[in-house]
Amino acid sequence: QVQLVESGGGLVQAGGSLRLSCAASGRTFGRYAMGWFRQAPGKEREFVAAISWSGGSTYYADSMKGRFTISRDNAKNTVYLQMNSLKPEDTAVYYCAVRRSSVASTYTYEYDYWGQGTQVTVSS
Repeated sequence: QVQLVESGGGLVQAGGSLRLSCAASGRTFGRYAMGWFRQAPGKEREFVAAISWSGGSTYYADSMKGRFTISRDNAKNTVYLQMNSLKPEDTAVYYCAVRRSSVASTYTYEYDYWGQGTQVTVSS
């Protein structure tokens, strides 16, 4: 079992930045990819960004490209999401997830463990 704890969410004005962190604990041995997803009220959970075990491959949703950066520190079992140029439409609960594969995925159903989420609110 893997436990994930997100942090770094909060309230920010449009154009501002936030850095989310997700620390994994528990049965963290093995090579696993990680991803960030988000869910706004009344909407389905959507893909944000993902990173392979090595960090050599990263993927982003089109609307996040150029604004968000995903990275990881395997020594700390932590993945990060740097979010710049935030927009009100980025307001959502952000979740990190672990996939029991070294290869990242953009599909929600391919992830095995999920965190509780952290709220990001962008005011206009």
